Amino acid sequence: MGEFWWAYLMLGAFAGFLAGLLGVGGGAVMVPVLTTIFIAEGFARTEVVHLALGTSMAAIVFTSISSLRAHHRHGAVVWRIVRGITPGILAGTFAATFVASRLPTTFLTLFFAVFMSYVAVQMLLNIKPKPHRELPGKLGLSSVGLGIGAVSALVAIGGGTMSVPFMTWCNVKTQHAIGTSAAIGLPIALAGSFGYLINGWGEPELPAWSFGYVFFPALMLVVATSMLTAPLGARMAHSLPVATLKRAFSGLLMLLVAKMLWSVFGSA
Repeated sequence: MGEFWWAYLMLGAFAGFLAGLLGVGGGAVMVPVLTTIFIAEGFARTEVVHLALGTSMAAIVFTSISSLRAHHRHGAVVWRIVRGITPGILAGTFAATFVASRLPTTFLTLFFAVFMSYVAVQMLLNIKPKPHRELPGKLGLSSVGLGIGAVSALVAIGGGTMSVPFMTWCNVKTQHAIGTSAAIGLPIALAGSFGYLINGWGEPELPAWSFGYVFFPALMLVVATSMLTAPLGARMAHSLPVATLKRAFSGLLMLLVAKMLWSVFGSA
C-alpha cells in the first residue's frame, strides 16, 4: 500500500460525507477513485476494476448498517417491502458477481461509465417518476430485486438509484422510499461482497492482503474515515442547499467517470 494510505483515508472521508449529505456516494465515488489508485499502485490492470468493485461493496456493508439504523429510528423503513424484495436482491447480486468476474476490465469500465452518466443526468435534471401504480406482490417484488441486485453488483452501488425511483413510481412516500432503499442496501452489499470474495479467491495477479476481490488495507482505511464523516454529512443536510449540491455532485461524478476512463484506457 506504501505511500497511498492517505488517499484511502481521504476517499473514505469524502465518500462518507457525501453519503450522509446527499444519500449518494458508495460505489459512485469509490469505484472510479479506487481504480485510479490501484493503477497508481501498480496492480495488474486486468484486475483493478474487479478489485475496486469488490472493495467498494465490502465498504458499503458498513455504511449501509449505519444508514439503516438511522432511517429505522425515524420509522422510514417499510419492512414489508424489504422482506419481499430481499430474496431477489440476494440472488441477483450474488449471481451477477460471477458474471462480472468473467468480464474484461474494459467492458466493466464502460458499463460503469454509461450507468453513472445516466445517474448524473438524472440528478442534474432532478428527474423523478410520477406515482402511477401500486406495489407488486411478493413474486413481482422479488423479480424487481433480481434486476436491481444484478446491476448493483456490476457498478458496486447500494441500489438507491434504482430502488427509490421504483418505489416512488409505486406510490411509496419519498421519505419511506429513501429509508427502505437504505435497508435494501445491506443485502446488496453482503451478497456482493461475498460474491466478489469467492470469485477472486486464488487469482494469482491480485496484490497481497487481498481476500478475493476485496483489498483489505483499502477497505479498513476507507471504512474508518467514512464512518466518522457520514453522520456529519447527515447533520449538514438540514442546513445546506442539498438540491444545488446534488447538481454540483452530478458534475463531479462525470469528472470521476472521465478520470476512470482515462486511467484505464488513456494511460494503457
